[in-house]
Amino acid sequence: QERGVVQHIGTWVRALDRSPWIFAFTQEWPLWSQTHQLSYTIPFQRGGNPSRYSGFGDVAINYRYQLLAADAPVAFAPRVSLLLPTGSEARGLGSGALGAQLNLPLSAKLGSSFVSHWNAGVTAIPDVTTYSAGGSVIWLASPVFNILCEAVWLEQNTGKRAMILNPGVRWAHNFASGLQIVPGIAYGVGLGPSRGEHSAFFYLSFEHRFRAESGRN
Repeated sequence: QERGVVQHIGTWVRALDRSPWIFAFTQEWPLWSQTHQLSYTIPFQRGGNPSRYSGFGDVAINYRYQLLAADAPVAFAPRVSLLLPTGSEARGLGSGALGAQLNLPLSAKLGSSFVSHWNAGVTAIPDVTTYSAGGSVIWLASPVFNILCEAVWLEQNTGKRAMILNPGVRWAHNFASGLQIVPGIAYGVGLGPSRGEHSAFFYLSFEHRFRAESGRN
């Protein structure tokens, strides 16, 4: 986030062929400048075994470092996270132990109308390590409307694998006050080990200033 700007992000994912779903709320703040970012993520989900259980999952505390500037042709902002065991392990809503996560997201401008995002990550909790990789291409159809397609791959040391393709759209509503609202929707299609699975994805973010810009009241 830019200096003096905070972002609130909500995401909701639901499997269309099964009952589990998850909602996650993230709030991201700049630490004095855009170089350092601090955020937290609170998940609320329905899942577990059996899947009738609903409740809070494991909360994540995230730190992001803007290694390469966000407005550069190539941007790089690695993130480390501490995963707190706030979800019920007995109900299948949490891990029951502290965990850690590393993400290495990179963005590249492809001319004036396309942007590509890439990410590699690893999540470690006792006895389970999850590796992830993803990539997307975004068409900047207009300054306030984007068409995108994302692919995500996951693999655990337990042998579990998943691969999802997410085509979707997002658009922005900009207000004179500086508030920006960005909704988005996508449809997940399982590939390879996830073949036959389908999911719905909804995104909504609010971004606004919490402090006046220098030189302004």
